[in-house]
Formats: sequence, structure tokens, C-alpha cells
Amino acid sequence: MLELAPGLIHHPGFFDRAAQVALVEAVRDVLKAAPLFTPRMPRTGKAFSVRMSNCGPLGWVSDIDGYRYQATHPATGTPWPPMPEAVAACWNALAGTALAPQACLINFYEPSARMGLHQDRDEQEFSAPVVSISLGDSALYRFGGTERRGPTRSIRLESGDVIVMGGASRLCFHGIDRIHAGTSTLLPQGGRINLTLRRVSPA
Repeated sequence: MLELAPGLIHHPGFFDRAAQVALVEAVRDVLKAAPLFTPRMPRTGKAFSVRMSNCGPLGWVSDIDGYRYQATHPATGTPWPPMPEAVAACWNALAGTALAPQACLINFYEPSARMGLHQDRDEQEFSAPVVSISLGDSALYRFGGTERRGPTRSIRLESGDVIVMGGASRLCFHGIDRIHAGTSTLLPQGGRINLTLRRVSPA
């Protein structure tokens, strides 16, 4: 366990190889029911470079109308599938809260995909942390404080790593600057899966 900043905790190798393989299979099952879709930026409609889906009671979506949580897939109109047990167990082990996660965002990064600096602030409940699981190719994760123009640092996240953003770092700016293609054999076609667990509403 490494504390990168107050409340920002890195758990290298939290999932071993066997657990990663099992989790990828569970994610594939989720995606059969809730296929990946391409989100778009509010107002401009510009496509994200990542594709995404969700599991759990709520899912995060973005389109020309804005960012929001909703209970159904934007393309199929069906409820999101349940979270895999291993995902919920990770939250229970690391989140440090009795509040259960309500949303698990699934982001799939092709080698060229990026995620600009942003805050996770579309939730109503900020006492619970954000828990982020990395699977597949390693990624350059950049993080800073709660001011967009503040200084930032970067670390390399490997497959099986978990980041917890809580406390003073719950609203820290963070993003993915680069995917290091070919650094993992977990996904046969390469790329990176990121699972982000969040509590959305107050208890």
C-alpha cells in the first residue's frame, strides 16, 4: 500500500494473475448484456477516445445532454447487469465505508486512448471514495490536487493494481496520459480495462 497523497492510496498487485483472468471473464459476461458504447462530450457531441459500459444499480453516461447516472443502458434501454462479486469484494476490502457501491463504470482503452484530467464529481455522496481497478496494459496515471491548474505527478499503473481516491483526494484531478501497448498478455487483443466503483447517493 502506497499513499500518493492524503487519501490517495495505491495498492499494487491487489489482484494476482488468476484473479485478473477471472475478473476479465466476469467483465466479458457483463458486456454481453451491456455492450460497450462510445460516450460523447456534452454540448459538442465529440466522441470520447474510450468506449464504456457499466454494471450495478446505476451507470454513468455522457452524451450531448450532459453527464449523469441512470439505471438503464443508453442504447439497449435495459437495466445494467449486477456487479461481479470480485468487484464488490474489492470495494469492501479497501473503501473503508459501510456504504455499498452503486455504480461500476467500465472503460476500455485502445492503445491510442486517453482520459484528460478531470474530477469525479457527478455523485451526491463524497464521503465514500472512488475505487479504480486496472486490468491489461499498463497506463500512465496522472494526478494532482483539487485545483485544475495545480501541480501534478504521474505513476505507472500495472494490471491488477487498485487506486483508492478518498478523503482529501476524493475530488482530486486525475487522468490517463498514455497506454503502454504490449505490456500485458491478459487481454488477447491488447488494451486496458478500467473498472471505477462509486457511491452515487447518500445513505
